[in-house]
This record gives sequence, C-alpha cells and structure tokens, in this order.
Amino acid sequence: MAETPGVPYRTTGSTLLHPLSQLLGIPLDQVNFVACQLFALLAAFWFRIYLSPSNVSSVVRHAFATLFGIYFAVFCFGWYSIHIFVLVMMSYGIMNIASIPNIHRYSFVVAMGYLTLCHISRIYIFNYGILTTDFSGPLMIITQKITTLAFQVHDGIGRQPEDLTAEQNRLAVKIRPSLLEYLSYLLNFMSVIAGPCSNYKDYIAFIEGRHVHMKLLEVNWKQKGYDRLPDPSPTGAVIYKLCITFVSLLLFLTLTKTYPVTYIVDSQFINNTSFLSRLGYLYIVMQASKPKYYFAWTLADAVNNAAGYGFSGVDEQGNFHWDLLSNLNIWNIETATSFKMYIENWNIQTAAWLKRVCYDRAPWYPTALTFILSALWHGVYPGYYFTFVTGILMRLASRAIRNNYRHYFLSSKPLKGIYDIVTWFVTQLAVCYTVAPFVMLAVEPTIKLYKSMYFHMHILSLLLLLVLPIKPQDHTMRQIQNQVTHNSVKNKKEK
Repeated sequence: MAETPGVPYRTTGSTLLHPLSQLLGIPLDQVNFVACQLFALLAAFWFRIYLSPSNVSSVVRHAFATLFGIYFAVFCFGWYSIHIFVLVMMSYGIMNIASIPNIHRYSFVVAMGYLTLCHISRIYIFNYGILTTDFSGPLMIITQKITTLAFQVHDGIGRQPEDLTAEQNRLAVKIRPSLLEYLSYLLNFMSVIAGPCSNYKDYIAFIEGRHVHMKLLEVNWKQKGYDRLPDPSPTGAVIYKLCITFVSLLLFLTLTKTYPVTYIVDSQFINNTSFLSRLGYLYIVMQASKPKYYFAWTLADAVNNAAGYGFSGVDEQGNFHWDLLSNLNIWNIETATSFKMYIENWNIQTAAWLKRVCYDRAPWYPTALTFILSALWHGVYPGYYFTFVTGILMRLASRAIRNNYRHYFLSSKPLKGIYDIVTWFVTQLAVCYTVAPFVMLAVEPTIKLYKSMYFHMHILSLLLLLVLPIKPQDHTMRQIQNQVTHNSVKNKKEK
C-alpha cells in the first residue's frame, strides 16, 4: 500500500490526516477511507444505543444517517462528491416525475449513463492503472440502490402481484419514497463509502425499528421455552467481523508486496519458467490480491451490524445470524467447487443486484447480459471486459460439465470426494485465469499473460461447449413455467 517513490499524495478529499499518511507510508485517500469507516463504526454503535427507534422518531434517524453520510462523502472525496449528489437528485426527480411504466427504464439509463461518464473521465483525471478510493466507488453503490428501488417501485405500483416472482412480490414498494427517505436510503453513513447495496424495504424497516422484530416473528419462541421475544445483540458478530478485518489487513500489507501482480507478465519470468510454474504463481498472485476486498467488505458489514442493521434471522439451533448484508463468504470462496459457487459467494450484494435487475428480467441470454452489465458497472478499463467475456465462457463450460457428468459421481462418497477435489482445483485455477485482467486493467499485459498461458482456458472452454450437449437452463424453464402460470391465472379471471 506504500506509494510509489516520487509520486505525490493524491486525494480530492480532506488533507487533515496527511501527517498520519506520511507517518504510515500509506496513500492519503486510503487513510481517509479507513478513518471514515472506523469513525462510522463508532457512530453506528452510538446510533443503535442512543438513537434507537424507542428513543427518537424515524425522521431523526433518517436525518442523522443522511447528514453523517454526506459529511463522510465530502471528507473523503471533496468537491468530487458533487457527482454523487447530482446523480441522487436527478434520480429523485425521475422517481417523482416519470410514469410508473417507465420509471425503472429512465432510472436505469440515467444512473448507468452518468456512472459510465464518470468512469470514462476517471481514466483521464487519475493515472491510468492506479486504483484509488475515489468517488466512483460510492457512485457505483448508489447506482445499484437507485436502480434497485426504481425496479421495486415499478413492481409494487405498476405490475400485478401474479406477474411477479415470490422475491419480487416480497420486495415490491407500494408507495414512492419521500425526499428524506430517499436521501437516507442512498446516502446513509453506514453504506455511503463502501456499501453494500440493500433493499429499500429492509432499510426502512431498520430505521422504523421493525427490522429485527419481523425476522424474530418467523420463529415459534414458545416451543423454544421463551416467554417473550429475545433481543439479539450484534456485538458478537461485529467483533468476529473486526477480527477478520484485522487479519485481512495484515495479509494485504504483507502478501501484496511479496507477490506483485506485475511479475506474472515480466518477460524474464515468462521466458525462464515453465508453464506449470507460471500457472502456480498466477494462483498465488491472485490469492494475494483478495485480502483488500475481504478487509473493505467485512468492515462495511461490521459497520452496518453495529448500527443494528443486517439481522438475517435464526437458524434451527436458535443461533442469531447477522449476514443479511454480508458481501462475501470466505470459506465458500476458498472451497468453491464450481464457477457458479465462487461467483455466488463473492461480492454477494452486487450479484444479488445483477440478478434482480438483469438476470431475472432478461428475456434472452440472461448470463451474457448479466456479465455485460457487470462489466459496464465496474468501469471502462479493458481488463474488466476481458474478465467478463472470459467469465461467460467459463460459466457456460462449467455448467455443461456439471450437467453432463456430475450425476455419475454421486453414487458413492469416494467418487463424490474425488469429483469435489478435482472440481475445486480446476475452479480455483479457472477463476485466477479469468480475473487476472481485472487486476491488470490494460490490454497489453492481459494479452501478454494469456499468450504465456497459451490461451488454454479459452480453448478448453470452447471445445467443451462445442462437444458437450447443452441442456436447457433453469432460467429458461422458470420463464416458461411463469408464463404458463400467468396464462392460467389470466384465463381463470376472464372466465
């Protein structure tokens, strides 16, 4: 994380912590980011205890969350935070002016369009290839929230319940939000800096004090020996997540310096090492790049939990879980035996957003369209598009293998064990191969890397797709079933 010698500190936000940045040898924008998140953690505890729904009104909670969120944005990003506020106000105008049949379309086009323009300008404002904690990060989260709410308002007001899936019905918003509710949802201090994106109805339930209560009512507590509803505390979950955050930070500070990503495209390294050595080093380098994401996302999750937000329910053993807003499952990531399993446990809330606004609604090619939207949302660096195009191939190839061969290995535990080990090994290598361009960003190092790897994953994936029979996707079958159900309901009404 130390800055490149001769490069001055770079930030558009406050310079108050510049002496601390110099002392630690860490870029000022990153110091501001961590400082804001740690302050948000303390504010979240205070918010839960002293501004609880039993002590103050929802208006006070909305106002406090919004004002602190605005302050954090200005502190971290300075005048560049105006981009965040401009997009929020434009989107609120659409929310109130646009017709319900088009509200989701206009919101999506404006939010994604503005985000894309900011991504393009970012390349010219900041040095190409240097990822900084700039305003585009919060803008990406706010884009998710804007489009999520717009689709849910459209579902709640503009569509019939029988036309919606069970999840769309549950999350549908029946009334357009007020200005304060809208600002609080988009700019609250718990998620304005690092997210994650949450559903509007869940957030409003949290502000109004119904969030935990609703989940507890799903359990019969009398059968468990309780006379009244328990009062689950998030303190244990917060401490656990802070421990993960601390370990992730240590790993990032040590592994990233030891295994730089640039080494995998160094000409001397490529010429003097075997293919298997290069493949092994690629795996190590990609592993070393993960802890920074583990750190940022787990800390953000802890901040929300500290405020009392993120309760997901009770398991069969009566344990309370605070993972409603968790953005990753580290164990499932590191032990994933399929490309699908890996993706589902990495950046979980973004995957949920992509599913709700694209995959579940796309009439054709849902996988390809979802990957394209994901690439556009992430930015305009060429490496992102190499990753997501390669990801489409990997996902389709892994699905083809699973559909055609997995059932042969389920007859006994030893066979299933062998299958899991082989698929884990292949999945981890395939993911590293796929995401390498995402880390390198530019075209030249990406092509150089894939040439050194002989494009083997691309070739194998294409061969598998050409040779193996493709079975109907679950998505297509669900669409057919939903259409049949809708038609039968419609026919009954007409009769």
